[in-house]
Amino acid sequence: MAFDIDMIKSVYSKIAERVDAAREVTGKPLTLAEKILYSHLWDGKTDKAFVRGKDYVDFAPDRIACQDATAQMALLQFMQAGKKTVAVPTTVHCDHLIQAKQGAAKDLKRANETSNEVFDFLESVSNKYGIGFWKPGAGIIHQVVLENYAFPGGMMIGTDSHTVNAGGLGMVAIGVGGADAVDVMAGMPWELKFPKLIGVKLTGELNGWTASKDVILKVAGILTVKGGTGAIVEYFGPGARNLSATGKGTICNMGAEIGATTSTFGYDESMERFLRATDRSDVADAANEIKEYLTGDDEVYANPEQYFDQVIEINLSELRPHLNGPFTPDLATPVGELGKKAKENDWPLKVDWGLIGSCTNSSYEDLSRAASIAQQAIDKKLKPKSDFGINPGSEQIRFTAERDGLLEVFENLGATIFTNACGPCIGQWDRSDRKGDEKNTIVHSFNRNFSKRADGNPNTHAFVGSPEMVAAIAISGRLDFDPMNDTLLNEDGQEVKLDVPVGLELPPEGFAVDENGYLAPTEDGSSVDVKVAPDSERLQLLTPFEPIKDSELKNAKLLIKAFGKCTTDHISMAGPWLRYRGHLDNISNNCLIGAVNAYNKKTNFVKNQLTGEYGGVPDTQREYKAKGIKTIVVGDHNYGEGSSREHAAMEPRFLGVAAVLVKSFARIHETNLKKQGMLALTFANENDYDLIQEDDTFNFVDIENFAPDTPLTIEVTHADGSKDTIKANHTYNDAQITWYREGSALNLIKKQNA
Repeated sequence: MAFDIDMIKSVYSKIAERVDAAREVTGKPLTLAEKILYSHLWDGKTDKAFVRGKDYVDFAPDRIACQDATAQMALLQFMQAGKKTVAVPTTVHCDHLIQAKQGAAKDLKRANETSNEVFDFLESVSNKYGIGFWKPGAGIIHQVVLENYAFPGGMMIGTDSHTVNAGGLGMVAIGVGGADAVDVMAGMPWELKFPKLIGVKLTGELNGWTASKDVILKVAGILTVKGGTGAIVEYFGPGARNLSATGKGTICNMGAEIGATTSTFGYDESMERFLRATDRSDVADAANEIKEYLTGDDEVYANPEQYFDQVIEINLSELRPHLNGPFTPDLATPVGELGKKAKENDWPLKVDWGLIGSCTNSSYEDLSRAASIAQQAIDKKLKPKSDFGINPGSEQIRFTAERDGLLEVFENLGATIFTNACGPCIGQWDRSDRKGDEKNTIVHSFNRNFSKRADGNPNTHAFVGSPEMVAAIAISGRLDFDPMNDTLLNEDGQEVKLDVPVGLELPPEGFAVDENGYLAPTEDGSSVDVKVAPDSERLQLLTPFEPIKDSELKNAKLLIKAFGKCTTDHISMAGPWLRYRGHLDNISNNCLIGAVNAYNKKTNFVKNQLTGEYGGVPDTQREYKAKGIKTIVVGDHNYGEGSSREHAAMEPRFLGVAAVLVKSFARIHETNLKKQGMLALTFANENDYDLIQEDDTFNFVDIENFAPDTPLTIEVTHADGSKDTIKANHTYNDAQITWYREGSALNLIKKQNA
């Protein structure tokens, strides 16, 4: 039986009435995304049609999911909210703090020793507040959620940007910051600007070497990393129905890489099969009773141009396998064309590692298709030219894959089976062939390939592909290998060609597991003691942020003008810094150390206006903070792209940054900044970015009258005494301005609960 089945049935009992009301109010048929949004309004049935991309709307999500790196800060905030238990079903998953190095058993043992303080904190705080806890080794959050909690027509938020993976089971699942999650945990509405809608019509059927992963790699190439910003991507058409549920999850997962609010698919038979295979027939039965409400209306899919803001059509029968990269997940190249492109750009052709897994591609189907290529290599006497690493998605998948012999195939090929955890995907990788800053190439089935992400090396060229394509490339050892046309020389000196991969949507003998790693919370956690040692370097109780005074924005200094791509990885690095995710002061020492200074093109090297000397960004900012001086960060397009990590907003806020002024924001980061009581601003004229100089100070004119839909005037004073006046736009409403005036969203929650 499913977790929280009564909650799911309650959602289903209201959906028809609410969707019918929304159809009447809007006067049109509805997409699936609209049905889920309108059926999850905080006030119940709607009496108005919301304007996409403009109206801020309060929603009531059904559940929350948190991973261990982000859960620490989220739960430290929730502990201040004054609540005895979470208001909606919530889970914590320990998957980020396990470093891939020697193999599953040794790596998990080491993680439990080095991060036991954090795991104990998360287990105890979960037990106290009624939160389900998934132990280290239980699996990657998004795969575990897909197998246990996701349900068609539901709404979920999670403190990880790849929460969107649950769209594979027809949810609207959205990555948020911890403060957003705390709102919902505390029983308050969750605010979101009503999204625009992008429709992707899929026709045909996948064949040959093409996989579900290639759908989103193609879409990423079309929309780029910011093309989905502010929108929900809804996939439909006969091609969509031909995809497995986990394949759909893969596509939705990487929707985060195009900036989309989320992605989703309508309920169909593949979802029903997956629900029943994962022991949730009760959910499938309930969904079947209202299945017309769990997909878009027929008129919408028949005439999508009338109902979506943008429509893309992809014929799966003609889609070619892709490898995207390096350094950005939207640089899409069909496999047969990659060799020429690599030579033109001087990308290393030798491939050192092939990595399979992550929350994007670690399902049974993924492992079975990759294993079919690995078995061919064994049968055809091919010795892999690259190292192999495998991260199963969950203990259930690992156990089942071991039972069915899939893991043995990889091991026979020399692969290392890592823990059921994120590992190299999020920089938790102690790479056995460390390269320093040496230029090299890896291929993986992950979702992101930003500079330094996997191994900390800025010159590691990472390419994203399907698990089966990663296996083929790793066996060949060359980036320019095309398994559809090229042959390989085996140990007998024979030219052999890899056959088309084959796989299984679901295990023929069903899923199995001895111990799934789940701990249910006690019914009454009032007596549970959550301890945080005062001298801990890993955990630190929070104190509320003080509101920024208007007077402090009369002479703000420039901290850094970031050049080019500035993701949350640049603002708050992962890797070894994950150990401080529960200690705001300590982790603030990585604040913006990866951002490129526009004036010298160096990282972590900015001018201190107080001394005239250059130093690290956190050190410089701490000097400003000690003197009571507020600062401003200036950035380029899509600032804050990437993970939903709240630390990228909390660190600058903690250190004394008052405003972030950029050409454009990634959605989650903009919201995170606002939740922490900061000004998130965009240039009214993008060219004004060029006016900002290294010694500038900023005077926010008339800031005391800050109001919705009113551009802010900023007077910029340069070192020579000359001045420029620029206009800054914002998307604040009255509630968000209250967050700013109160110091943060959490301060407002505390006040309401006092």
